[in-house]
Amino acid sequence: MSIRHGLLALLERGQMYGYQLRAAFEESTGSTWPLNIGQVYTTLSRLERDGLVRPLPESEAGQRPYEITDAGRADLALWFATPISRTDRPRDELAIKLALALTTPGVDVRSVVQAQRSATMRALQELTRLKYGSERPEDLPWRLVLDSMVFQAEAEVRWLDHCETSLVRHRPSGPAPPPPPRPGDADARDAARWAGDEARR
Repeated sequence: MSIRHGLLALLERGQMYGYQLRAAFEESTGSTWPLNIGQVYTTLSRLERDGLVRPLPESEAGQRPYEITDAGRADLALWFATPISRTDRPRDELAIKLALALTTPGVDVRSVVQAQRSATMRALQELTRLKYGSERPEDLPWRLVLDSMVFQAEAEVRWLDHCETSLVRHRPSGPAPPPPPRPGDADARDAARWAGDEARR
């Protein structure tokens, strides 16, 4: 999730200070990606450094609001117009974990898969409960976020099922079986055995 562009999108609505931005961000995403206030102010400092936002005079309560600049609007418009590349997303820790479990001695890979499936199913049930908890029109933005998380969880369960099926088919390689006898080998052995018997007589 781009906190940078999230804050720019919120400032496009109007001037806000740090705590307002955090509250608006969490409201827009249904608190599915909570922010701490330190992240907000660190990001605002970087946006100000890059000329994308500007600070305004402090209020009587000592709060300093920010507003988006023209450069910030251009950057935000470019972000909305540019598809998100899969290479820009974080590495899939679960896929890496299972790949390493397959090659690490003493790890019960099936138990790892089953534990993950149970956790993902619990998360899926909770997400589904949240999704149907409110049908207000103003909740549409965060319901769409929840939908995305539901689809990801469902895809993860299907992938884990595929992993378990693949594990059932997988057979660790053992010692290679002896090669089959070549034609004529049996006749040669019999001839050698007969010659030895004759020599002992």
